Amino acid sequence: MPEKPEVVTVARKLEARILNRKILKCHVYCDAIVDGDTKKFIQEIENQTIHAITTRGKWIVIELEKDDLLVHLRMTGKFFYRKEKEPLEKHQHIVFLLDNQEELRFHDVRKFGRMKLIPKELIEKVPPFTELGLEPWDQNLTVDYLKEKFQKKSLPIKTTLLDQSIMTGIGNIYDDEILFASKINPLKKTNQLSRKEMKAIIENTRKILEKAIQEGGTTIRDYTSEEGVTGLFQNSLSVHTRVGKPCPNCKTIIQKITIAGRSTYYCPNCQKE
Repeated sequence: MPEKPEVVTVARKLEARILNRKILKCHVYCDAIVDGDTKKFIQEIENQTIHAITTRGKWIVIELEKDDLLVHLRMTGKFFYRKEKEPLEKHQHIVFLLDNQEELRFHDVRKFGRMKLIPKELIEKVPPFTELGLEPWDQNLTVDYLKEKFQKKSLPIKTTLLDQSIMTGIGNIYDDEILFASKINPLKKTNQLSRKEMKAIIENTRKILEKAIQEGGTTIRDYTSEEGVTGLFQNSLSVHTRVGKPCPNCKTIIQKITIAGRSTYYCPNCQKE
């Protein structure tokens, strides 16, 4: 599933291609992807112009005139660009006809992706935004903030970092990389972390996500951020998916365990319990 760097990469690609374009028509071929009434979704989104494209957590936010279109890529969602009236291809479930005779098509093999159209005045008052924690670069993301959130949690820190209500955008890949860089064992209980370790998490989260964004995200298995776009950060991974290979720091063999159903990769020497 795409994480913050992949979502930012997609948003930037969309911004370069569709900013200031008007949505003339919308066709929905899979109702499950649209949150709410499909007919209302189509009626409301047509004839709105795209003014900005940002992100919030793992959501892409396409800012229109009256509403904001929220897009979650989930496992296999991506955007394709086609000329108007080109034949519809398999798995292209939502099509936006733009005012330059180009179509923006949402392609999703598994149909897990989601789109929400929310009035601008409500965007911060309804889910999903009301359920999200701080962005990694928010100035309010401090050691004191994490201490308050962590003090009652006895779950492994590996699990807590995936909690989007505390800090947004981190998924399984970057979770492993952040903990490795911070020299924290993924099984360590969250409420046992020191202030030094919390500071390391904040610093390494920002450093790793920034590098991943620069490299276009991580391409793992069947996920790419956009048609024809392959991220390069997988070449920089220190532990994730590197089971059986030597640690880049100490040459100890990388181990794989399962925590709360998630495959977890770590160095048993650098990240001692």
